[in-house]
Parts: sequence; C-alpha cells; structure tokens
Amino acid sequence: MNVLQAIRYTPGDSASLQILDQLQLPHRSEYEDIPSATEGWAAIKEMKTRGAPAIAIVAALSLAVELAHNDNIKSADASKTKEHIQARLKYLVTSRPTAVNLEDAARKLSALVEAEATKENATGLSVRQTYIKASEQMLVDDVKDNEAIGRNGAEWILKHVSRANKRGANVITHCNTGSLATAGYGTALGVIRALQASNKLSHAYCTETRPYNQGSRLTAYELAHDKIPSTLITDSMAAALMNLNLNDEDKAIDAIVVGADRVTANGDTANKIGTYSLVPIYTYANLYRAVLAKRHGAKFLVAAPRTSIDLTRASGKDITIEHRAPDEVILVKGPVFDGTNVQDEAVTVSTAPRGINVWNPAFDVTPAELIDGIVTEAGVVEKDESGNFPLSTFFGN
Repeated sequence: MNVLQAIRYTPGDSASLQILDQLQLPHRSEYEDIPSATEGWAAIKEMKTRGAPAIAIVAALSLAVELAHNDNIKSADASKTKEHIQARLKYLVTSRPTAVNLEDAARKLSALVEAEATKENATGLSVRQTYIKASEQMLVDDVKDNEAIGRNGAEWILKHVSRANKRGANVITHCNTGSLATAGYGTALGVIRALQASNKLSHAYCTETRPYNQGSRLTAYELAHDKIPSTLITDSMAAALMNLNLNDEDKAIDAIVVGADRVTANGDTANKIGTYSLVPIYTYANLYRAVLAKRHGAKFLVAAPRTSIDLTRASGKDITIEHRAPDEVILVKGPVFDGTNVQDEAVTVSTAPRGINVWNPAFDVTPAELIDGIVTEAGVVEKDESGNFPLSTFFGN
C-alpha cells in the first residue's frame, strides 16, 4: 500500500530532515526543512508535525541533523558532546508534555550517550555516532512496530466481533493516528489499513476532531489517499451514528479504535480531546454507566506502541494535560472556496466573539474500565480477572 510519507530523512555527512507541514493539509502538500533541534522544537510545538510516535522521531532526528552539521560540536570531546546532546534532549521534551513517547525516547537516547561517553576510549565522534545511529533506528523500528500493531488489532477485532469477520468491520476512529502521526502506516489507522489489506473492512468513519480538525484535515486526507471506504462525521455525531445503525446488521459499528499519547499503569489512556466522549456516560443517582460502546456491542480498542505505556504513572490522574491557545478554538484558517474550486489564498475566520473565555485542553483521559483492549506491536492485552490491564507483561516483568 502506497501510504503517505510525513518524515523524510537522509543519513550521512550531509544528513537532512524534512517534514510534511501538516498545517497546510489537506489542500497543499509542502515539506519543510528541519536543520536543527531548534526548528524541530518549533515544528512540534506549532503542530506542523504531530502524533506521539512522530514527534519523538522528529525530535530525535532534528538533533541528529544538528550534530551532523554543527562544527562546534564536531570539535568537542566526549564529555562536552554528551552534555550538549542531553541538554538539547531536555529542551526538545518541553515542546509537547503529554505524549510519553518523546520523553521515553529522550531518556533512552540520553542513557545511550551517557554510557558511550564513560567508555575509556570514548571520543566526541563516537558519542555523536552512537546518538545518530540510535535515532535513525527509531525511524526504521516505528514502521515495523506500526505494521505489527495494525495486524494485531485487526485480528483481535475479527476474533471478538463475529459479524465483522463475516461482512467486514465498520470502524470509528478519532483524531489522526496514521502515516502523518508516525513514521509510516500508523497505529489506530494502521488497524484500519490492516483490515482493508485483508479485505475485512466494510467502512471507516473518522471524526473531524475539533478544535484542530486533525480528523477532517488529516485522517480524511489519508483515507482518501489510500482509497479506503470512509465517511467523515463531526465529533458530536458518533453517538447518533451508532444508535441509528444499532439494529442494522450490515451497518452496525463493530469497533472504536483510537490512539494514545500515554497509557498509565492501570490502563487509563490520554488521547486527543474528544476521545472520552466516544464512550459517553450518563449520571443517575451518582452512578455512572457506559452507554455507547458497551450498549451497542462495539469494542473500544486503544492502539499504541509500547513506548506510549508509562508504568511510572499509576493512573490518568497523574498525567499532565497540555492546554493550548484559545485561538485554536475561536479562529479557523483555510483556503478560500469560491463555490467551485479551492483557491490558494488562505484566510483566517473568527467563529466566536473576542473576549469570551476559552478552555482548550489538547487531551482527555479515558478510564481503563471503558476500554476492551490495548493493542501494541507485542500483542493485545485485555483485563485480567481483577479488572486490571497487566501491562507489565509487555516489558517482561
């Protein structure tokens, strides 16, 4: 399958990194050079590149390119080189605090250069090469891991929803978790791609994902690019869609598949704001029950690499939720549409009065009790008899 390439990296002495500027999508495909960690930080912060796996890779490779071209670092000894790399990694982590993948990658890369720098024969060159080799391997490993996530998730859905195995799965996804959010193929969108590749996908529905519209701008772009049968819906239409098709055997929703920027030890997951609303709850005498995914017989599946699992945080209460600028909610930017064609000129439109207070968290937390399975490249984990996800089994302890 010819999937989109959001990250272009060329290794060697003339190393270069380009990213597909996702702020220009879906109407314009432009690649932007990332010559250093400074530009990498800005691209991540400004969401020119986004998605938990992708930002970790872009951050790591932006520093690799910097190391390949910075003459001051090239002349530094092992200790100075190590200090520079570790300081730049700490800086890069500040670009997006919620996604654990970036933090995890920085910690592992920092440990690698620390170990290399302490060797008796270590040089600045050897420390740089250790870092660059490890960051380049991240790009290769991510695609392989995503393909495994896709296979594991697709097999799990077909195993647990018999009607999907018979006529193909109907799946809802939220935000963007495809090639634009990873090194390639995708996590939750990778599950959809795997179903499509095995002729076991009936239809995919993607939510627009307000306020940044990653679903309508990016996921819809990928689905159309890959010619996957799909429909775009607004965030608030998911419950109505599931209810409308509840008694229609052919159209009934079989699975909700989303990504995760962080999965805590108990299985709570932080994902793009609006994920939690896919399993809405109602209140009656202070008792809560899931009434959407549970009632309608669909499965709620979280697809993420093992690097998204953070066993150091006990639950979703321990996750730092990033809050973003009010303008993302009250301003919309896009090209002019003349009624027939999309023009090149981009305009910014205000959709709310100035002076109104805005609450704009980038993520919400879905409780583990509402999740049926967490799929990684190593397999799918389900709740044990006590109702907990044994996530530590993915790490051999």
